[in-house]
Amino acid sequence: MRVTQSMLFNNMLRNLSNSYNSMGKYMDQLSTGKKINRPSDDPVVAMKGMNYRSQVTEIEQFQRNTSEVHNWMDNSDSALDKATQALQRLRELAVQASNDTYEEGQRENIAKEVDQLREHLIDIGNTKVNNKYIFNGTKTDIPPISEGGVVNGDLGDEVVIEVSKGTNLKANIDAGAVFGNDLFDDIAAFSTALTEGPEDGIRSAIADLDGHIDNVVGERADLGARMNRLDLIENRLAEQEVIATQTMSDNEDADMEKVIMNLKTQESVHRAALSAGAQIIQPTLLDFLR
Repeated sequence: MRVTQSMLFNNMLRNLSNSYNSMGKYMDQLSTGKKINRPSDDPVVAMKGMNYRSQVTEIEQFQRNTSEVHNWMDNSDSALDKATQALQRLRELAVQASNDTYEEGQRENIAKEVDQLREHLIDIGNTKVNNKYIFNGTKTDIPPISEGGVVNGDLGDEVVIEVSKGTNLKANIDAGAVFGNDLFDDIAAFSTALTEGPEDGIRSAIADLDGHIDNVVGERADLGARMNRLDLIENRLAEQEVIATQTMSDNEDADMEKVIMNLKTQESVHRAALSAGAQIIQPTLLDFLR
């Protein structure tokens, strides 16, 4: 086979072009820190990267959802704590007023405090967080309790939020069991008994208030159990995020030490190719006709 000068020249140019491409690839990896910069570099890595990135994005969304659930639960628990304190104070007043030695004027003063506590409970029932009423189920734009203690609806709609793949968690409480019409009617009847009688109404208020306190305690217990479960889900999501991020990194991120070594090696090969090419291509017929 006859080897001509043009063949040597073309081969040298082709090899130099391949060498430039290799150095360009390593330079891209070094500057971006990624194994590939376009799907054509490695379709398998690109496809896996899309799946891993979707998994990380999904976990991040679930973490945002758990934050929203925490917001509902923490504020609900705080409101129920204040409601418990108010009901316990009402019970103390009922026990105090049931004493036969109390005069009519003294009971009227107690009735004023009872009325204020009733208004306080209405305010708690209308707790608003992030411009949402948290005790009116999914009707977050409507106050659950009107002026005068009239409850709008049954307050029983559940607010369910997905906090993990296939795991939905109830974020709110059964507000109807705590802030129902019975609560405000019983407190109003207690206030009336203090000012107008009969005294049996004062004593029966103690049992009524005990029942309402039990309702609040029961809802807080259920809420606390769900809060504990949410903490476990958050821990699991945090672990999944670490694993998914690490897997995505292993798939996409370049080994910088290896890239630098490959780049230096390719630079040496390129310099050697340039030097050898210069020696081979340089002599021509004109060099011998001088």
